[in-house]
Amino acid sequence: MHDHSIHRRRFIRAALAGTTALAAGPVLPALAEAAAPSTLITRAIPSTGEALPVIGLGTNAYGVQTTEEMAPLREVLRDMSRLGGTVIDTAHAYGRSEEVIGELLEGLGNRDDYFIATKTPIRGEIPDVDAAIRTCLERLRVSQLDLLQVHNLHEIDRQVPYFMAAREQGLTRHIGASVSSPAQYEGFIGAMERHPFDFIQVNYSIDDRGAAERILPMAEDLGFAVLINMPFGGRRGAASTFARVADRPLPDWAAEIDAESWAQVFLKYVVSHPAVTAAIPGTTRLRHLLDNQAAGRGRLPDAALRRDIERYWDALPS
Repeated sequence: MHDHSIHRRRFIRAALAGTTALAAGPVLPALAEAAAPSTLITRAIPSTGEALPVIGLGTNAYGVQTTEEMAPLREVLRDMSRLGGTVIDTAHAYGRSEEVIGELLEGLGNRDDYFIATKTPIRGEIPDVDAAIRTCLERLRVSQLDLLQVHNLHEIDRQVPYFMAAREQGLTRHIGASVSSPAQYEGFIGAMERHPFDFIQVNYSIDDRGAAERILPMAEDLGFAVLINMPFGGRRGAASTFARVADRPLPDWAAEIDAESWAQVFLKYVVSHPAVTAAIPGTTRLRHLLDNQAAGRGRLPDAALRRDIERYWDALPS
């Protein structure tokens, strides 16, 4: 399996070399070929039946300023849907992220390829929730959102009636709420009981499995779709998660789930949970997009292998 991982890295370098040569064009045949070997994995939104690919995109790092900084983000948004991904998650709180995504998708002309999710402000009293929703639409340069979320439970009971009205008016197709810390779980459980969400969003990874105790089973029981933030790590972050497996070859069982990198192992573990609809790893480089999107194809671990992966992880030196 280690040899497969090396082959994968060489393939990515070759594909990226071709992309550099034709940066202004559509996704290259090499990139399309990377997505072609196996069937795209999708999950249905319980409230509507609409199918979403299981690997999307988080954009916390998209609040950039310059044309130079936007260039690699443009490549990601240009090619992601061609590789199978559609879900883009952003937020008012992510600096200029909404504006950058709106500008890039408008320039690329591929907004209809994507399922765009955003969140209203996270701090302070929101004096006019309707105005906050309109601001999201204006920043993203769209007339309708695919998903509107309350960010980290902020003023949730006050905001949800406005969200429901926005859904009825066609300003958003789905509504939901997000959290990103176990400290918020008790409040989240109460909100899930009170409100008619289409989606929830929660942190979950091989290194941060607390959501599997109550949040994910409850979402499954209530018929809520689930987006997973921070799929590469919890409070210690993705760098800590990847550092823990630095220089370790992939175990033999990685071949059983068609995983050719640790990123793919981590993502396949997350999206193999039966309650999960899609994971949204933060992605700002084409080479990471290529690797992440490959996790949305091929086989996923079954319940027995999921337990084996957990035991493998827990036995690693911290």
